[in-house]
Amino acid sequence: MPIVTLLTDSGESDHYVAAIKAKIISTNPGIGIIDITHAIASCDIGHAAFVLKSVFREFPKGTVHLVGISSVGSKGDLPIAIQLEDHFFIGSDNGLFSLISDKNFQYAVQLNSINQITSTFPERDIFAPAAAKLASGISVTDLGKPLQAIKRMIDRQVKATRRQISGQVVRVDSAGNLITNIPKEAFDILSKDKAFTIQFGGEKFRRIHTQYSQAEEGECFLLFNSLGLLEIGIYKGNASELLGLTYDSMVNIVFEE
Repeated sequence: MPIVTLLTDSGESDHYVAAIKAKIISTNPGIGIIDITHAIASCDIGHAAFVLKSVFREFPKGTVHLVGISSVGSKGDLPIAIQLEDHFFIGSDNGLFSLISDKNFQYAVQLNSINQITSTFPERDIFAPAAAKLASGISVTDLGKPLQAIKRMIDRQVKATRRQISGQVVRVDSAGNLITNIPKEAFDILSKDKAFTIQFGGEKFRRIHTQYSQAEEGECFLLFNSLGLLEIGIYKGNASELLGLTYDSMVNIVFEE
């Protein structure tokens, strides 16, 4: 069964998401539609990119991902479809797609480039028909004019030396846990045979857990989560509130020589 995922900032209280789905299944009733989330804050490209980057590879290759985030966009943001890591992405060329992978796109086209229409609801009128066509087997090359480049943004980067890894909180999840951009791979390489101290918000820790439940209730835990990223939390508590940390807060791992 062909799959189209939906990721939007449309919320759940209006008709928008249902209208997008209706357009897709009106084109091909055999398409399976999976909601990633519609609870992204309006135009929050950073959060949307984090969610999409975290989950799109869990779907089979060939999945079509319709992304309705800041879809009206800024002046000059084109509707596009790209093939990336053998997945297909449809949305506005607002920089979001440059944040979900370090790899170059395989192909990109400008949608609505032939027989152009004007729409205040591009998710339904432009993105949904294109997504349905892709999911039905039409080649991305047939959907519009080829593009040589897409808009790029620079994501927050981890800084690593032999003595220190410096990163930031890139997401505060719904439980108040703090997800950083510090990868387990870098930590494993630099921490070999070394003691370490993890520092954030005036706190210092020298232990990394492997399970949430290794901490006592109300105690701080640090572990590498299912994304392979360092996560800080309070077991059965809200770490963001209790530790005073939020998006972009600094986290450092210092290694002893």
